[in-house]
Amino acid sequence: DLLREDYVERDLSRGVYFTQDWASMGGVMAVASGGIHVWHMPALVDIFGDDSVLQFGGGTLGHPWGNAPGATANRVALEACIQARNEGRDLMREGGDIIREAAKWSPELAAACELWKEIKFEFETMDKL
Repeated sequence: DLLREDYVERDLSRGVYFTQDWASMGGVMAVASGGIHVWHMPALVDIFGDDSVLQFGGGTLGHPWGNAPGATANRVALEACIQARNEGRDLMREGGDIIREAAKWSPELAAACELWKEIKFEFETMDKL
C-alpha cells in the first residue's frame, strides 16, 4: 500500500522513516525480479503482498520438467502463501513449512523445491579491507 497511497505516515515498524504527501502523483506497482524461485515466495508475499509483479525468469524456465510446470510450481507456491497469510500464519517464520506442505499435493512444486533446495544468498558485507 505504500506505493499506492496519496499520503503515508511515518511508521518505523514498517521501515517508513518520514511522512510523505504524494499529492496526486499516480501510484506504482512493486516488482520483484532477479534470481527468485519458489523458496523465496513466503518472503515476497510478506514484503509485497499480493498486489505486485513477481518476475520469475530462471525460477520458471529452469524447472526440470519445462516452462509450464515451472509456472505451475510458482503459482501453487504463491497461492499457498496467500492462503496461509489470509489464515493468519506468519510467512517469515513458517514459510518453509508452508511451501513443503503445498509440495505434497503438487508434483511440479515438489520438483522445483528439490531443484532450488532452499538456496540462500547470505554474504558478508563488502566494505571490509
